[in-house]
Amino acid sequence: MKLKGDTMGNVMLKTFGLQTDTAWIWYGAIYLAAIIYVLLGLAYIALEYKRYDAPENVSVARDKADDEEDAGDGYVKAPKTPTDVANATEDVAVRVAGSSLLSPSVVLAFQDLWYSVPSPTKGEPDLQLLKRINGYALPGTITALMGSSGAGKTTLMDVIAGRKTGGKIEGQILLNGYPATDLAVRRATGYCEQMDIHSEAATFREALQFSAMLRQSDDIPAAETMAFAEECLELLDMKNFGDMVIRGASVEQMKRLTIGVELAAAPSVLFLDEPTSGLDARSAKIIMTGIRKIASTSRTVVCKIHQPSTEVFEMFDSLLLLKRGGETVFFGDLGTHAINMINYFTAIPNTPPLVEGANLATWMLEVIGAGVEAKSTNLPPNDYVQIFNDSHERGLLVAALERHAVPHPSLPELTFATLLPHVLAHAVVQLHARDALDHFGSSLGLVYRGVDYTTYVGATGGVGMVFLTSLFMGIISFNSVLPLATEKRASFYSERASQTYSALWYLVGGTVVEIPYVFVTTFVFCVIFYPFVGFNESIGACLFYGLNVSSLVLMNVYFGQLMAYAMPRVEVAAIIGTLFNSFFFLFMGYNPPSSQIPTGYKWLHHVIPAKYSVALLVAETFAKCTDGTQFGRQIMPEEGVPPSLFVEFGTTRVTVRQYVETVYEMKFDDRWTNFFAGCLQG
Repeated sequence: MKLKGDTMGNVMLKTFGLQTDTAWIWYGAIYLAAIIYVLLGLAYIALEYKRYDAPENVSVARDKADDEEDAGDGYVKAPKTPTDVANATEDVAVRVAGSSLLSPSVVLAFQDLWYSVPSPTKGEPDLQLLKRINGYALPGTITALMGSSGAGKTTLMDVIAGRKTGGKIEGQILLNGYPATDLAVRRATGYCEQMDIHSEAATFREALQFSAMLRQSDDIPAAETMAFAEECLELLDMKNFGDMVIRGASVEQMKRLTIGVELAAAPSVLFLDEPTSGLDARSAKIIMTGIRKIASTSRTVVCKIHQPSTEVFEMFDSLLLLKRGGETVFFGDLGTHAINMINYFTAIPNTPPLVEGANLATWMLEVIGAGVEAKSTNLPPNDYVQIFNDSHERGLLVAALERHAVPHPSLPELTFATLLPHVLAHAVVQLHARDALDHFGSSLGLVYRGVDYTTYVGATGGVGMVFLTSLFMGIISFNSVLPLATEKRASFYSERASQTYSALWYLVGGTVVEIPYVFVTTFVFCVIFYPFVGFNESIGACLFYGLNVSSLVLMNVYFGQLMAYAMPRVEVAAIIGTLFNSFFFLFMGYNPPSSQIPTGYKWLHHVIPAKYSVALLVAETFAKCTDGTQFGRQIMPEEGVPPSLFVEFGTTRVTVRQYVETVYEMKFDDRWTNFFAGCLQG
């Protein structure tokens, strides 16, 4: 098709100020190839000369007053391992001078404990994972929970800690002789999971303070709670790196933090799931030394562990040993250098002897047939379950359980206060502030600087600029919140299991903190962007523009949080989000324009939330006619305007407002409807 001796293609290129010579096709291809080679070369240089072995640790500066306060802390030396109940139940603590933050001592007992789950085969009886398990753990002691793979160690600890939501539990779990309610178990105990999951944006000190403020009683003064968190840092030798950001910490430091976070809640009972897994012998010894200190503060410690070194094994006070099938093989005090356990097994006929220098834990597991390597022997196998049931140690266990199953006046029933939602919100604000997203209004300002928005090309480009800024700020916000929300979701699962807070207050904290963050960053963007691109309206118009963009960005942030919480992985959430954003892109009303969307798809245009914010922004900028200087009142020059527009309007005097409202259907009279729709979507 030709117009006055020229082709339609050339007319369109000239309309947008582009070159029409065919040589520019090759110039563009050559330029693109050159850019590709430059980028590849820079990537090669970065790979060759730059290496990131691990994320750098970051320390957060503290006030001088805080350091002076820490310097005056006085700590009482903890006694060595308590071995008898009388001494173990006394209030012994390593604490800040003057502090009264002592958890009540708790005797944990479990009697005739059975646990079964439905069989995967229809019609088959339930599978018994635990069978008549008896035992107890005393304040000031560390009880080891050991056994072969499939013996039910993890199952038993989860049942006692109240973390089993399925299956059938029979028997009694007692705290100080009182039946353990779900809330009492969760709030009186700390559970250190094997996986060290924490919010990486926090510092070590903040993680402990967060746990202490949320999980300790709300009638304790905040100053004492903070002092208790400092005590936990000192107890676990973490003060040297207390102000370091968690991201990039070593495995040993993460293990200490996991224990410290639970200890900061001032639990009376502490469960640990494989605290030395993934550590070398030196690090394992350091971790167990810290656990020993915790037990010396009159706390009850139950530790599931696989095959520790002899040095680590001898740090335990008591042992509950299980065999495959969830049955008890041994329970009792280990004694000095585990002599009681050694004497018990060596007294049983046909038991393989203990070789001098051998690992005690490995020998013990091999004796009951739970070792790593099966050893051939001519000796007949022993039924260690039946031997224990007939043993003197079993009688001692039954007698002890009879004492601990009766409430004692000196050991009260446990009750707990409510949660602190405002602390959760404050913590989320602190963590979120370190994951800042920078918006650069200057980039678009350079592109659109000096554009005449009263021409057809300028008005079309201006509408496209508003569309692109709104769309991409929303997409950037959506993609930025996905990894952040997914990362914090893992720590939420861990903290939620300990009844630290409810899902409602976590959601409130995570959403409320976004409001000032989004508004501040968006307004900073708009203050730079709005005048830079040539929008010469009043300050009020600029602020109103920023308010609407903020609502749109906030909607995308909340949409990203929804995807992060609803989808199993961040990659899946990103894919689903991309699908939705593609629909937003197609039906927001710019390309194709609202007037060109087919009737059958028009409903999609109306249900897309972002459409209302974009329509308001475009109408406020290009369709306002309150005075003679605004873009909406200006008549577009005939040059460059498609003839079809003149035909549609019946005149060559087409204003910018007429063009915007007719082609894009973004009407100034609908601004308040669109405004309230944008506020609701935010």
